[in-house]
Parts: sequence; C-alpha cells; structure tokens
Amino acid sequence: MVTLDVRPQLLDTLSALRDRVAATRFPLPLPGAARARANRDELLAQLDDYLVPRLREPDAPLLAVVGGSTGAGKSTLVNSLVGRRVSEAGVLRPTTRTPVLVCHPDDHHWFSTMRVLPELTRVWAAEQDPVDDLLLPAREEPARVLRIETAETLPRGLALLDAPDIDSLIADNRALAAELICAADIWIMVTTATRYADAVPWHLLRTAKEYDATLVTVLDRVPHQVVSEVSRQYGALLTKAGLGDVPRFTVPELPESAWGAGLLPATAVASLKNWLVHHAQDTAARQQVIARTAYGLLDSLQSRMPELASGAAAQYAAALRLTSAVDAAYDGEHARVRGRLHSGAVLAGDALKRWRAFPLDCTPGELLDALVESLAALLLCSVTAADERIDEAWRHEPAAEAPGLADRGLSLESAEHRIGLAVRRWRREMEEYAEDEVRVLERTSAPDPEIVTAVVATALLGGRRARNASEGLADRMGAQGALRLRERSGRLLTEYVDRVMHAERERRLAALEALDVHPGPQAELIAALSVLQKER
Repeated sequence: MVTLDVRPQLLDTLSALRDRVAATRFPLPLPGAARARANRDELLAQLDDYLVPRLREPDAPLLAVVGGSTGAGKSTLVNSLVGRRVSEAGVLRPTTRTPVLVCHPDDHHWFSTMRVLPELTRVWAAEQDPVDDLLLPAREEPARVLRIETAETLPRGLALLDAPDIDSLIADNRALAAELICAADIWIMVTTATRYADAVPWHLLRTAKEYDATLVTVLDRVPHQVVSEVSRQYGALLTKAGLGDVPRFTVPELPESAWGAGLLPATAVASLKNWLVHHAQDTAARQQVIARTAYGLLDSLQSRMPELASGAAAQYAAALRLTSAVDAAYDGEHARVRGRLHSGAVLAGDALKRWRAFPLDCTPGELLDALVESLAALLLCSVTAADERIDEAWRHEPAAEAPGLADRGLSLESAEHRIGLAVRRWRREMEEYAEDEVRVLERTSAPDPEIVTAVVATALLGGRRARNASEGLADRMGAQGALRLRERSGRLLTEYVDRVMHAERERRLAALEALDVHPGPQAELIAALSVLQKER
C-alpha cells in the first residue's frame, strides 16, 4: 500500500519551492507569457489548496470536486448524492455562482478553517440561503465565498464540492472553478449525452491525465434508448485519449433531471456513491486515491518548473534587449554631444552673433543667455534623437508593449524643462567660480565677474571659433587664473552634460526597471526543484 511522505523536511522544501513560484513574474507581453502566468497561478493553487494542506493533514477527509460545463447537472448530481437539496440548481446560465461544500457534521472542522482554499471566505448554511447568492453584492457579502453545508447522509471522511461552470459566461466563475478543482483529491468530471465531445470538458480531462490525478467521469442525462451507443462512443473517446481506465458512471435521463428541479432516485447515483464511499472508508483505497493525486502533482513539477524557468529566462532576455537598446542609443548620443561640444557647435546661430557683437553691442548677460539656450538645444536634440532610436528598436520587440513602456509619458516639453533647468544651474555655478577667481586677484581693477563668466563660457563652448576668448580670458585673469578657471569650469560642464544624459537615460529605463525583471527567478526555480528532488 502506497503511503504519503509527510516528513517535515519535505514540507519545508515544498514551501520554499512554493515561495519561488509565487515570486516569479511574467510582466512583459511575450509570446507564451499569458500561458506562463496561467501555469504559475494553477501551480500555486494546487500547492496552496491541495498538496501542502494534504501533506500536512493526511487524515483530513477526501475532497471530491464536481466540475463540468454549464447545464451538465452538477448541482442535481450533488443534491442526489447527499439526498437533499444543498446546492441550488436551475436553468439560469451560469447556474452555480457560489461553490457549495458538503460534508458530514463531524468533519465540519476540517473545512471551516482556512486549511484548504484559504482565499475563500466561509459562509455557513444558516447564514446564507442559496437562493440569495445573487444578492451577495447588494448585501456587501465577500465576492469570493465558500458555502459550507453538513449532511448526515454523507459518510465521515468524504466531502463533495459543487464548483461553478468551467465554461461559465463570467470569467471570475471560470477562474474559481479551475481553482476549486486544484484543491481536489478526486476530480469528478460531469458531462452530458449531448456535450461529451465538447472541447472544454476534454481540456479538463487531459489536465487531470497530465497530472495523474484521481479522476472519475459521469455521463449525465443519457436517454434510455441511446444509453448503450452514447456510452460506447464516450468510452472510445476516453480510450483514445489514454483515459480508458478512468472510472465511468452513467446517469440516465429522468423526469427529475429536467431543469434541475428535483432529486434523482437513489438508484440512479448508487454506483457513483458506492465508489466514493468505498474510497473514503477503505484504508487501502483511500491511500491509493490520495497518493496518486499527490504524487502525480509532485511528479508534474519535473516538467512544469523548467517550463516556468524558461518563461522567466525569456522575460529577462527581452528586458536585456530593451535595456541594451536604451544604452546603445544614449551611449551614441552622449558621444555625439561630446564631439559637438569639442567642435564648438554651441557657438552658432544667435550665440555666434552675440559673441561677434561682444562687448560693444552685446552685454555679458545677453551672451550668456544665448550660450545657455544653444547648449540646452544641443542636449535636447540629442535626447530626442536617442528616444527616436529607442522607439525604432523597440518597435520590433513585443515586450515593449508592456504597460508603462508603451505609454511612458515622456513629452518633449518635460524634457526641455528638465534640460533647461540643468543648464541654468551650470551657469549659476560657473558664475560662482568666476566670482571666486576674481576675488583672489591682486589687482586694483579686478574684472567684472559676469564678463569673466561670459568669456570662459564662450571659450568652453566655442571651439576654434572662440580662440580669442581664451586669450581675452588670460588678459583679464592672468595666465594662471585663466587656466585654473577654464579647467574648473570645463570639469563642471562635463559633469552637467553627463548628468543630463544619464538622468534622461534612467528616466527612459525607469518603467522597465519598475517591472522588476531580473535573472534570479530562472535559477531559483531550478534550484528549488533540484532540492525537492533530492529530498524526495
């Protein structure tokens, strides 16, 4: 007889693996990212709602989750197995909105706590009439609830859970149905004589096969005259899908089946109920059910964890490509700015006209204003060119459509404001440098600091066009003072230009960095799986 391995070391290792899975993110809209997110969420649900609770509490009752398509008769089946109406059935689509869990009164404590399905708020039968489920939002009840019912007619050690439709028109219902199935020891898949070939239930069946979960199928509402033929065809489909050994039960179409209005006769569900009772009460059968589902899930980690790691690696590779495009664009434009500064490109247009008129027809302040404006225009042009190069490179990257990247909110006006502010700060600091140098001159007639600032700015920004500016600076300050002021102001100019280009680069990268895509998850997922395999 197979027994569960419930060593504390295994539980600790599994909890660590769970945390690694929960920390993995797939924010970039790459091909396969949506599937990776769905796989991660499904795995987390199975770990949180089934595997970890089951290993911690191996004596807890078996939980059989009844799932299926809209109108398959899940609620009627549950009511009939219990022997009274515990789950509301009807013709509304979707019919089941609030999941209902039914257990023996002595097993109530296993499900009243958050041992399984901790995300669902418990609602007791005495507090919530099933007919009132539609009124939950108006009564300000929690949106995600699990209604608990008890029934003496169910044996101890067995609980039934009536889940929402897996093909519900409401997305939240579909997600909840998938989450509930992940909490099951036994998956009971219900379909009908008219819908047994539909794609949605077969997806659920293949998922159960993939995880080697304990699975039962119910072919419901089968007319007497075609029961043999429909059963044969359904069995053939199961065999073809590798599910030929799955226990299969047939429920005939009866007057009580119509509109979900009544309970089916006990004989109609007797074989299914006997199977469930046997596996809940027979020790060997119970152990076999639990071990198959639990170990099937554990074994599935060998393929699912590397798949998640591969998805995480793809995310990081895409983030690196996006980052590299930004770095390449700004590195290129930064080098271009340095070259244009060295060539004296700032001293052009109005700035050059002002310099040629200085000092007779142009004041120092007017010359400085023109130089500051020209320098700001050069920097803004380079930042704009870098962003255009990035946009072109990112246009070929699906990852660039991520929220926050596609709508990054970088406007020309805001960049112009930031750059203008930085250049004006550079001017003010350079004016302070000039005042310091003028103050130490041992002359009776010290030069005007504003004139000195204008001349040194021209010498720095004018290149060969401003050779006479360096000579004029030496005449006013002396060779030593002029050299010292020019070197100090040059370092300040380089510092501010580097600061502007770095700040704009970081601003472009900020949204990408906020997505927190890094190389850690890939290695951490593989490492967690490796530790678990060694522990097993």
